[in-house]
Amino acid sequence: MHTTSLTLLQRLRQPQEQFAWSRFVELYTPVLFAWARGLGLQESDAADLVQEVFALLVGKLPEFQYDKTKSFRGWLRTVALNQWRAKLRRRSREPSAAALDPDGLAAPAEEAFWEQEYRRRLIARALDLMQAEFEPTTWRACWECVVNDRTAPEVAAQLGLKPGAVRAAKFRVLTRLRQELEGLLE
Repeated sequence: MHTTSLTLLQRLRQPQEQFAWSRFVELYTPVLFAWARGLGLQESDAADLVQEVFALLVGKLPEFQYDKTKSFRGWLRTVALNQWRAKLRRRSREPSAAALDPDGLAAPAEEAFWEQEYRRRLIARALDLMQAEFEPTTWRACWECVVNDRTAPEVAAQLGLKPGAVRAAKFRVLTRLRQELEGLLE
């Protein structure tokens, strides 16, 4: 069983926690990459920015204190935007760069974009990572009910299960998803 997200954030305070860092990178690479692409970066520049953000987080997360009254994603987004602005500042110092004030730049995307993209990417990635934790029939039963909006009796008939087993499968998968995302979808 993987750690819950609040535990994951606590474990990230210890840089030698390789599993925690691997899990964090697996969850957040797609989110950060999508945000970077949302800033208008080409694929290679977006990948560079993501690497720079993770390199910075190795130093910042050991000091990070999770506060339930604040948003982790807001903090992470600020870190990513500040890293993007720092990158623009470095480029603006190059002789060939046009006059540019990175500090005056607002994020090109609206808050709704950041929120929607964060949720979509994080949930999708968590689901990808979690799928291996369940038997294929359990996963399929939940997927059919939740994603394809089918009833437990319909799914049960298709999969050769009892409706109660389908409801139990749905409950187990959704409970695990809530644990995985605890504290990350405030």
